[in-house]
Amino acid sequence: MNSRSGLAAAVTAIFFWATGNIIVREVDLPGVQIAFWRILLAAGVYWAILVFSGRSLSWSAFKKSIPAGITISLEIALFFVAIKATTVANTTVIAALQPIVLLAFGIRRFGERITPRHIALALSALAGVSLVVLGSSTHPIWSPRGDVLAFAAMLLFSAYYVTAKRAREVVPALEFQTAVWIVGVLVLFPFAVIDAGGIVLPSASNWWGLVLLLLIPGTGHFLMNWAHARVNLSVTSMLTLGIPVISTLAAAVVLEEAISGWQIPGILIVIAALVDAIRREARIRSRHLKEQQGEFEINPQA
Repeated sequence: MNSRSGLAAAVTAIFFWATGNIIVREVDLPGVQIAFWRILLAAGVYWAILVFSGRSLSWSAFKKSIPAGITISLEIALFFVAIKATTVANTTVIAALQPIVLLAFGIRRFGERITPRHIALALSALAGVSLVVLGSSTHPIWSPRGDVLAFAAMLLFSAYYVTAKRAREVVPALEFQTAVWIVGVLVLFPFAVIDAGGIVLPSASNWWGLVLLLLIPGTGHFLMNWAHARVNLSVTSMLTLGIPVISTLAAAVVLEEAISGWQIPGILIVIAALVDAIRREARIRSRHLKEQQGEFEINPQA
């Protein structure tokens, strides 16, 4: 079931991720370089936090975190390249297709019950997302290459969700996040070297952007990984549908990417579907807690 604290952490993570999309566009570095330096910073910070808290990263925990580290580092690199190549709306809307992929995983791997209404909510939200894409189709910043990379990143992020949830069943959040970023550095280092013929050192202004990426969307990753143990996979994937809405609005303000008439109803549809989904899960959680309390009162030794 889904705890209130888990849902709050997941929703906050979504807002942080959406904000990060705008920051990426403002950092004057190639996408792969941004991904490498952002993950390197995260690895150093989380390792320091782990050490100063008196905890350690066991080899067993590290091994269990490797699949998640590989998928998320590659996803971040592809997504950062995509968001530099095409519109923020297109990139984030393609990423929002993730729930369709994760519905099957939620049923098969974690035994979650997906109802017809849940599927209807996902489809209606995706319909709203499609309107957002349609509204941005005339924007001069568009690239089929960027859209393809965004689609590949979406598949990797879906794989990350599954591998992260699996690892979080046995690995604490701080140890998991530290291991994920260490693996990410090892994975992206050769790509960063090949991409630019060597490692590109960020300028002073770019360092500020990288630090913000660590503090905002980086914290979002920690919050979502903490939430994985408390929120169903189907719910967290549904929440990601809010990212293109938030990012599109932010891009209109910060990057001056105009919002067309088609995008407005699309945004409203997505928000309505998300609100309905969250309320539905809250009702199910409340009913489940009452049932558990009733069972305890009938048989306190159970």
